[in-house]
Amino acid sequence: MPNTNQNMKENSKENIEKLHRKIKETWSGLSDNDIKLYNGKPDEFFAKLKEKANISKEDAHKKIQQLEKECGCSSNAKAA
Repeated sequence: MPNTNQNMKENSKENIEKLHRKIKETWSGLSDNDIKLYNGKPDEFFAKLKEKANISKEDAHKKIQQLEKECGCSSNAKAA
């Protein structure tokens, strides 16, 4: 019998990795560590994005929503 909880975790991890790749493609000036902030510390992520790419939190959030749709993935992080 398949472990659906484990499958869900693996799918979630794959989706996060897909989204991180899309973010890296979009804003290549961000480091991998900067991008990892999106899932755990979104305010810090958006601050890094403002600093390194000069994009507002609102514009960045809209772009990330677009990236999530493109890759068929989503994240638990939300912009405040």
